[in-house]
Amino acid sequence: MTQRVELATVMDRLAIDAVITGYAVAVDDGDWTAYQALFTPDGRADYRSAGGIEGPAEEVAGWLAKMLRLFPVRQHLIVNRRLRLEDLNGYTGDRADLQADYLNPMRLEQSGRLDGTSAPNFVTGGRYSFELLRSDEGAWNVRRVTVHEKWRRTGAHAV
Repeated sequence: MTQRVELATVMDRLAIDAVITGYAVAVDDGDWTAYQALFTPDGRADYRSAGGIEGPAEEVAGWLAKMLRLFPVRQHLIVNRRLRLEDLNGYTGDRADLQADYLNPMRLEQSGRLDGTSAPNFVTGGRYSFELLRSDEGAWNVRRVTVHEKWRRTGAHAV
């Protein structure tokens, strides 16, 4: 690989990392406009393994907005990212796949108010599968994200 190709690959990796981090922040902050902006126009999300829905990003954002109101405190960690960039004879293409583990501690609201502590009482973990595409303008966007929930824990000792 030439230095130019290596630099382009590093820049793509950083840009994709920013998209994935933006995804976590948008979900945690309940910024559904930012969430939708991360997706391609035909982007889809699949939360069925976690008891949710599958569909267009806009529809899923509405569902998330409604469901996550139950959890006023949430923190979304996406780790162990394994990125595979499309390889076009040594050059980075316009497609990427990323698998990453997640840990998502949340605080369930009870009886319309918190019980005096912000400690999580609901934690879930699993793996995301992201399919990303580069737009004509050069930006990376999520074409599809699938949640593969592996476990969940509830109660006062959730973490």
